[in-house]
Formats: sequence, C-alpha cells, structure tokens
Amino acid sequence: MDDKTKEKIEGLTKTLRGLAKPAFDAFLFALPHVIKFVQTAHDAWSKLPQNAILFVYGFVFCFFGGMFPTLFAAIQAAEYGGRKTVMESLKILSDEAIVIIEESKKDDKEDKDGDGIDDVKQLSKQEYMQRKTLLVLRKMNPEKLDKALASLYKVWLAVVAVLSVEFAKTISLALSIADFLQKPCDRFITPVLQRVIPDEYDKWVPVTLSWITKAIAMSIAWYLQTVRSAFASAMKGGLMMGRAAFQAMVHRGITLGGLIPEDHGKSVVDEALMYGFAGLGFYTQFSLGFSLPAPLNIILFPLQLAEQYIRYTITYGKK
Repeated sequence: MDDKTKEKIEGLTKTLRGLAKPAFDAFLFALPHVIKFVQTAHDAWSKLPQNAILFVYGFVFCFFGGMFPTLFAAIQAAEYGGRKTVMESLKILSDEAIVIIEESKKDDKEDKDGDGIDDVKQLSKQEYMQRKTLLVLRKMNPEKLDKALASLYKVWLAVVAVLSVEFAKTISLALSIADFLQKPCDRFITPVLQRVIPDEYDKWVPVTLSWITKAIAMSIAWYLQTVRSAFASAMKGGLMMGRAAFQAMVHRGITLGGLIPEDHGKSVVDEALMYGFAGLGFYTQFSLGFSLPAPLNIILFPLQLAEQYIRYTITYGKK
C-alpha cells in the first residue's frame, strides 16, 4: 500500500471518528422519541373502530400498494407467520435500548475526579466511543438480545421463503434479463473498459458491470411487477374502503333514500364505491410513476430502502 493510500485511509478514519460522537448523541436523543411515538401510535390505532381501521388499510393498499409490493407482502407474511414473535422481540430490543439510553445519561453526568467538569467532556473522540461501547457491553443483557435477534431472523427467513414463491415469476424474469444483458457486456463492453482503465483497477470491471446488469434487470422486472401489484392492490384496497364506508353509513343510519340497506349484498353502492376508489387509486399511482411524491418520499425513505432490500434479497439472495 503506497503512502497516498495510507494518508487517505487515515484521513477517512479521522473523519469517521469525528462524526461518531455527534451521530451517537443524535441516536440517543432520537431513539426514545421514536419509541414513544410508535407506542403512542399503536395505542391510538388499537382504539380506532373496526371500520376506520379497515378504511385506513384499504387506503394504504389502494394508493400505495404498487409502490411497496414486497414490503406489504412481507408484512402480511409476518402477520400470519410470526406477528406475536416480532412484537415480543421488538419490545425486548426497545426495552434494552431504553436501559442503555438511561445509563448513558447517568454516565454523561459523572465527575469522578471532582474537577467540576463532566468526565465525558474531557475525552477524545476515540476515547468517548470506546467508553460508550464498553457501557453498552456492561449494561445490555446479551441473552435477551440474542433471543430477540434470533427470533426476528427466523421470522425473516420464513418471510423470504414465502416471498420467493409469491414473486417467483418476477424473480425468474429478472434473472433471465440479467443473464441476457451479461453476455453482450462480457463480449463487447468489458474488453473495451479493461483497455481504458489502468491495470491495477481493471479487475473491478467485470464485477461492476455485473452489478449494473443486475440492477437494470431488477428494475425492469420489478417495474412490470409494480404495475401488476398496483392494479391488484388498488382493487383490493378499493374493496376494503368501499365496504368500510358502506358499513360506516349503515352504523350512522345514513340510508340515502333507501340506497343503503343494512345488508350490503342487497345494494350496489359498496361495489360502486369500490370501483371508484380502485380506479382513483390506480390512476394516482400510475400518474405518479409508481413513486412517492414529495414530501412523502423523504418521510417514507426508510420504507423505500426496505422495499429495495427485500427485492434484491429475494431476487439474488439464493442465486
């Protein structure tokens, strides 16, 4: 390794050390608020009437189903195959996180040398991260952590198995497109790039082109799947929204001049609502290009990352 490379690595290491402390502090500050928000949202959600819950579910499927097909399918698979396990594991992890946060706050206020200045404020960035790492190792319960992560991993494997079957045609199409693109790349593009790129770096050309062809293949195959999923989820969500709206009107005694009987089987209003919601939902997704508009694309960015990760995992994870 030459001197310039060593200098770059050392500079990168110093930069990461400099970012570590503020990142850790920001994490400790944000995590309790996130946990509290999730708990509050869950409590509020559990108190909603059944019709409202059904309508919200329907709205999400109707207007966002095509944008997150594998994520929604994974949630459904986890719902039937391990929801209780997932909730228990997340509860354990959140409890352990709260313990670490509280202990870290106490640690920040320690002044063992009695000079009137908190000990952590007198540490270098490297010493600070080492101190906090050792704190986590001392205060966290490793058995609970291991049990929670193992349980989540087992559910994840089951979900991946279900999704691999559910999206088998899409996976097969993606792999076929990738193989189709790889051959001309290897024959025409790789030799040209290897001549242009210096010898010490040309070993990366085949690997990089392989990543690119896989990404293109996955984009094409999953776009087609997105269209199908958007149509199917719009119909499903529209039905849920129509039934929920119909039942809400029946519950409130709204008859619209006799058009709303108590039995939805004797009325076409719920079907009309279903087709209206479904058509609007699919048109909205299509007009948006099956992508989230601002500011939802920023707010729901973690969900987009999860969607892309699941797609790549079930497409190329077992190849």
